[in-house]
Amino acid sequence: MKHKPASKKPNLWRSVGAALLGVQSDHSRQQDFSQPSALPFILAGLVAIVLFVGMLVIISRFVAG
Repeated sequence: MKHKPASKKPNLWRSVGAALLGVQSDHSRQQDFSQPSALPFILAGLVAIVLFVGMLVIISRFVAG
């Protein structure tokens, strides 16, 4: 079984998800902060938060009847 070489570019959604859950490793965090622009991470974070809040609203309306 061959191992894939570690890519230099982080997986945006995996990084944002791990950061939102608070389980991001120090290595991943350092790799994210070494990127030239924070804008993709900021936009992905905002999208993830909006989706999370939207899911909470839908679930609460469903439970409340």
